[in-house]
Amino acid sequence: MRRGLLALVALSLAVPAVAQDKKPPYWASIASGEAMMRTGPGRNYPGIWLYKRRDLPIRVVKTYPNWRMIEDPEGTQGWMLVSLLSDRRTAIVKPGDPRPIHAKADGASRVRFNAEQGVVGHIEHCGNGWCHIAVGKREGYIRVSDIWGVSEGEVID
Repeated sequence: MRRGLLALVALSLAVPAVAQDKKPPYWASIASGEAMMRTGPGRNYPGIWLYKRRDLPIRVVKTYPNWRMIEDPEGTQGWMLVSLLSDRRTAIVKPGDPRPIHAKADGASRVRFNAEQGVVGHIEHCGNGWCHIAVGKREGYIRVSDIWGVSEGEVID
């Protein structure tokens, strides 16, 4: 009995508290270099997709003790072990023409660089339709409408 209780305590400590308490839907990202999406909330369910892209943004749509039903940028849904996810906010540039990354949260400001579709960056903060994004060592502001990983009107401090 005691060993089982210790294992349960150790398992609950391994899962970030924020990931345990959030109510879906919410944004997260893939924390691991390899993360398996499954058809159900358990290792006994078949794997349907192996993600090999750390920091890929995902949307958590449902929770089950140590599993999360996620949606990826292409709309695919499935279950992933919560320990493979991170609360770190990231976003991916939507399909289409390269999107400008501005020096300020203003369309009239200087364009620092352009980001191709599929580029993933870390989101620092968002507000008024703009997000501060860091892509490698480069950073700037991108319109929320140009990325997937942030809700329209969402404010991130």
